[in-house]
Amino acid sequence: MSFSKGDAQKGAGIFKTRCAQCHTLGSGEPHKVGPNLHGVFGRKSGQAEGFSYTAANINKGVEWGTQTMFEYLENPKKYIPGTKMAFAGLKKAKDRNDLITYMEEATK
Repeated sequence: MSFSKGDAQKGAGIFKTRCAQCHTLGSGEPHKVGPNLHGVFGRKSGQAEGFSYTAANINKGVEWGTQTMFEYLENPKKYIPGTKMAFAGLKKAKDRNDLITYMEEATK
């Protein structure tokens, strides 16, 4: 299964309820338990400046794009064994599409 454009407004709601407790999106916003995600698309895993990542996340070396994020968000611990991200994932492809569509816009 692959990423396809979703509903950014629905994605904003998913981010608010499932992601915002650990992540920020805006430029210059602080890291929380998880890293600030501004500029994440096009960046390699484990590379947000000033955030302490697990070796597993750094060593994965994946470049974040819509497809890699789509695969990761289904089951983060399976995609990057050893990650400290305590999120079970979004099983529904539609939810991942909506969230990633929102994140693409919000992290530029």
